[in-house]
Amino acid sequence: MYHVNNPYPYQYYPNPLIYNPYPYCYWINPPVFQPTPPNQSIILQDYGPEPFVVNIEDATKQNNTFRTALWTGEYLQLTLMSIQPGDDIGLEIHTDHDQFIRIEEGEGLVMMGDCKDQLNFQAAVYDDYAIFIPAGKWHNLINTGHKPLKLYSIYAPPEHPRGTVHETKPDVEGHKRY
Repeated sequence: MYHVNNPYPYQYYPNPLIYNPYPYCYWINPPVFQPTPPNQSIILQDYGPEPFVVNIEDATKQNNTFRTALWTGEYLQLTLMSIQPGDDIGLEIHTDHDQFIRIEEGEGLVMMGDCKDQLNFQAAVYDDYAIFIPAGKWHNLINTGHKPLKLYSIYAPPEHPRGTVHETKPDVEGHKRY
């Protein structure tokens, strides 16, 4: 039963059995969720509060509106923005929550400060930069490049109503906040 050169019970095993840490074969049972294939556009709408998975870089670069809420939950919101060259987000303050912004494409100048007329913190931002805005800070982001500044922003709690879409910056006037 045992072979001199093969100490396993069955002499026709060319290789020993190896430990498989996965309880299933991936190629037999693929994952249930099939993400959007690369280079395929998604419908930019608010998918909250349902579970949602997206390639955030592709979705952000695909967005051409000033602001689109991509996901709004009870305690968190993700918005996509596209700022035209020479334009800005608009000077604003969030007194009750912090804000996170990530630049996916383009370049700009971020300014923050304690007073509306004294934005003493300034930094140049480019692709793949993250901006953390503390609650109670006046802030603005200006597109200093020659192409649209593509970014996404995370608010906790949500800043805009579910399903918000502002095609252009003038559409923002009179929008409702939570």
